Amino acid sequence: MPMTRLEARRAERAGKESPGTVISRAVGEVFITLGVLMLLFVTYQLWWTNVLAHQQAGGTASNLEHEWDEGGEDRKPDAFSAGQGFAIMYIPKLDVKVPIAEGIDKPAVLDRGMVGHYDKNSVKTAMPWDKQGNFAVAGHRNTHGEPFRYINKLTKGDKIVVETRSTYYTYTMESILPQTSPRDIAVLDPVPRRSGFTRPGRYLTLTTCTPEFTSTYRMIVWGKMVEERPRSKGKPDALVS
Repeated sequence: MPMTRLEARRAERAGKESPGTVISRAVGEVFITLGVLMLLFVTYQLWWTNVLAHQQAGGTASNLEHEWDEGGEDRKPDAFSAGQGFAIMYIPKLDVKVPIAEGIDKPAVLDRGMVGHYDKNSVKTAMPWDKQGNFAVAGHRNTHGEPFRYINKLTKGDKIVVETRSTYYTYTMESILPQTSPRDIAVLDPVPRRSGFTRPGRYLTLTTCTPEFTSTYRMIVWGKMVEERPRSKGKPDALVS
């Protein structure tokens, strides 16, 4: 039965959405879009940055090993340019193998999955081959390769090995400072404060952010050198499975 003119007008008004309905739908679509963008960003940060950093760090480590196989001697610290890889760090307990580069710049070093040596442009620290001093490095705990994510699991006696062109330097983990201020640069001293060391020696300091996924504080791990072994004599025991 055909609708009357009045019924048709009522049906037309009922078919039109109210302004409130239109606004609610638009707001909902905006929140959905923002949610998708946030999910993509989190995926990029937590997954894709690690993929890229592992590729970049792996390439640097391979290039270093190839260069070392060509021969030559270790160079002095000031011979390395910012961002240049010069060593490889192994933490067998954590299955970590990561190149070490000069400087702690984020875009040039840390965000490329490498560990950075505190140099003259930050807080100058020793090199492994120095007869005394504190070889201090920084690395990401989360994202961008996160080489230091699990250094909180290290315990006294665990081995950390630094390989250079001519030498393996083996350190034992001695102590950990779970949390300190980023401004606490005394942890990088030649005899690092709060490390338990009381006299000059050949020390290693690992620094990273804590708690996870923040940069509020720093976690510090210290070690001391226990062996210096020429590469020509083969790998140290810590790297022999």
